[in-house]
This record gives sequence, structure tokens and C-alpha cells, in this order.
Amino acid sequence: MRKFKKNEVFTVEIEDMTDLGFGVGHIDGCAIFIADTVTGDTVRASVIKVNSSYLVGRVAEYLSYSEKRCSPRCTEQCRSCAYRHIPYSLESGMKEESVRRLFSKKSIGIPTAKITASPKEIRYRNKAQYPISKTKDGYAVGFYAPKSHRVTPVDDCPLTPEVFSKIVSCLIEYFSKYNLSVYDETTGEGLLRHVYLRRGEVSGEILLTLVVNSFDIPHTDVLVGMVTERFPDVVGILLNKNSADTNVVLGDEYHTLFGVPYIYDTLGGVRLKITAPSFYQVNHSCCELLYKKAKELAAPEKTDTVLDLYCGAGSIGLSMADECGELIGIEIVDSAVECAKENAEMNGITNAHFFTGDAKNTENLLKNAEAQLGRAIDPDIVILDPPRAGCDEELVRFVARLAPKRVVYISCNPKTLARDVELFLALGFEASTVFPFDLFPLTGHVESVVCLTRRLDVDMRR
Repeated sequence: MRKFKKNEVFTVEIEDMTDLGFGVGHIDGCAIFIADTVTGDTVRASVIKVNSSYLVGRVAEYLSYSEKRCSPRCTEQCRSCAYRHIPYSLESGMKEESVRRLFSKKSIGIPTAKITASPKEIRYRNKAQYPISKTKDGYAVGFYAPKSHRVTPVDDCPLTPEVFSKIVSCLIEYFSKYNLSVYDETTGEGLLRHVYLRRGEVSGEILLTLVVNSFDIPHTDVLVGMVTERFPDVVGILLNKNSADTNVVLGDEYHTLFGVPYIYDTLGGVRLKITAPSFYQVNHSCCELLYKKAKELAAPEKTDTVLDLYCGAGSIGLSMADECGELIGIEIVDSAVECAKENAEMNGITNAHFFTGDAKNTENLLKNAEAQLGRAIDPDIVILDPPRAGCDEELVRFVARLAPKRVVYISCNPKTLARDVELFLALGFEASTVFPFDLFPLTGHVESVVCLTRRLDVDMRR
């Protein structure tokens, strides 16, 4: 491959797009990734980064525009919306194809169903986390620019409810009134770190959490007064203390300034109590379709025990509780476990039990639950819904040794899902179809669910 230099300019035809929204072209056989380009564009591009195996470029001039382009569906400058320049029909088709490519390889060989589109293309997110920075022009509350920790202020993100941006504006007034300091990643000093908002799609209730480096924040009475006067749907205002040098947004300590530290919402006919750290899908309307499919794939019967790992506040398992014999949920976040228990009681569900456990510690994962139940757990169906990193290899092997008749695996990352499915197949399971769901319009993310069925000719309890 020839040697390239920064600032060289080339004519590039854009052949494809990545899930981060970069157009992909080639120069003398070397891939170049260029922001703000769409499949079919032809551009003059300046090289801004030279890597051993690829280049990154910036558009110097558009020579011709692709027929696939549309007017930007998001005009905010954070550029977090990967597919803002293409119509939704093309975006959803690209996501479906990206899942199909992963699962059609020889070692997996599972067909991909047609993607289930989101009922809402915008204003679908019920949660937002905004980093805070401060410049000579004032406070910037928005999102990180791609591949950086530079905060780009956002006036009104089209993915979130309009009220979120209005609450952020109110908070900026409060920050400015008392000239509050902002956390510095280099020194570890400064007060403000993130604004975190959750909203119940059905209830309309809003929970505001201000993530700070210290609980020593001035004039919180003024903060409470400003927010509650303008936004009556805010049912709780919390401080969350995070003093760690970390990219993780939330710390472990909370202090309630106003109201209650949770919201209620209804999903799949189940009323749910949701705390700040509890996992809850961000796209309510599409999530209902996803959970309906997961329940269909699980096909629980009245004699079945369902083990729901990464259960959060219990939303997936509780949606299946009416058709199974027993539901057992395991979750690492204590407050989420307590919510799950309350959610079961609130909905009159008596066959559900929830326990604290760490899915990364398979040796002790079920010990707490089995000790409290006074018996071994022998699941017929296992539900998995891990974070983007997927399941650890040992967890997959552990679940296989449990020998359930079915594993229903929900994932927000098709790459790690494909990796884990491949291991399940090697351990004696089989699968027929993977089902993609677009829970994240305008972004490069896609949710998927697949059912793995135990092969009866394989002895897994070894």
C-alpha cells in the first residue's frame, strides 16, 4: 500500500456507510472514512488521519450528491445522529442488512427476519444523559462530539421529549446564577458532571438527577423551586455523587432533594417502578413489540421455570409471568432488584422472585437465590439481555450447563450477539432466525432477539 500524508486531497466515491455514519470509499485500495457523506456521494476529501490500515478524511468539496440523500433529519451540531442525511426507509434497511451479514457467515448460518421499524422515528427516547462543560461563552450541556470529550451544546435533540431541552435550559439558569464549577477530568476538581433525565412514556412522570462531584452544592432550594414551578411532571429531583475518575456516568450515592427517587411507567401491560440506575429500554413503543416477540419465542408454559438474567426492574420477565410456572430474576443493581419485587407485588404477580447476583461471577450467580429459595434452580427457559459487551464466555458456558430447553437472547449489539450465539451453537444449541428491531432510529444501533433451542442429542450437563 502506498504511503499517505495528512492534508493530501483526493477525489473519492462513497461506496458504503458505517454504523457511526461515516461514508466509506477507497484510495488506491486503502479504505477512507469520511463524515457527512452518504453512499453515492462523490467528494474531494482531505486526509486528516493516517492509520496503518485506513484513512480518515474531511469533505473539502462535494462534487456530486447521492440520490439517497435527504434533508438533514437532525440539525444539531453534536453529529451523534449517524443517519441524519438519509431517509428512514434506507436507514432501517441498512440495519437489517448489517445484522444479516453477521448471522449469515458459515459458522452461524441463521437467517435474518425483516427488521421491525420503530413506530416513532423521533422523540422516542425516554432517557438522556447530558455531560456538562464550561467555556468562556458559558455552560455547554449536550453531548460529546464523536470520538472526543468535547461537549457540544444541544438546543433540542430530536430524539428526546421537547421538555428535556427546556429542563436543561432551566438548569443552565441555575448554574449561571451561582457560577457553579464544572468537573475537570484532569484535576478531578469541580462540581457539575452530568444532567440525567428519565420520563415515563405512559405516566409522563419525569425524574431529574444531577450528577455531581460532591453533595456540597449551594442553594438547592432555589434549584428545586425553579424546576418544580416550571415542570410539574417532575416527580423527583436527585443528586448523584460520582467522584471517581471514570467514564461511567452514575456513582453509587444518591440524595433526594425533592419528591421520590423513582418514576412509574407501564410496559406490555405491566406497571413498573423505575429508579435512576435501573435498566429500562429507551424506546417504549418499539420495546413493546420486542418484548412481545421475546415472549412468543420463549413460549413459556405453566410448568416452566423462567430464569431472567440481567433482569433490571423486571420488565421482561414480568411480561411473561402470566404464562409460566415460576419467574426468577437476577440483577446486580440492588435498587433495581427492590423495584422488581415491588413491581411484581404492585401487579399482583405472585410467582416471581428477584435476587441480587453478578452475571460475571457464575460460580456464585445463583447461590443467593438458591439459599433464599431453599432449593436448586433448574430453569426451563433462560432470558439474557446483557449490556453492549454481551455475555462473558463463562456465562454462556454456565447457561449451557444449566441445559434449559430454550434461551431467549436480547441484545443491543449484533456483533457481540453473533459472537455469543456462535458459542451457544458450538455448545449444543440451535437457532432458526434472528429478529432485528430498530429501537434507535437516526443512530447506528439496532436491537435483536434470537431464540436458541437445546439439541436433545447433546449432553450439556458435563
